[in-house]
Amino acid sequence: MSISKDIWGELTKMFVSDARVTGFILALVAVTAALCFGTDLPPLFAGAFLLCGSLSILVLGVRAEARRRLAAKGRAPDKI
Repeated sequence: MSISKDIWGELTKMFVSDARVTGFILALVAVTAALCFGTDLPPLFAGAFLLCGSLSILVLGVRAEARRRLAAKGRAPDKI
């Protein structure tokens, strides 16, 4: 296999492994594009919106994974 195939395979696995996070990211980019091109908002606002949205998605993804792992161990996931 070539290096490019390996890299492409790893990137594909990374995005397909958590479909919910991928969907949220795609929705965030679509909403940001609609706000940027549909209104007269400055690009700085779009960048701030992407930053805040990405950080929120990251926190929600980590929280969901922590709950899933705690539930698999038999511990109460309501404390996260």
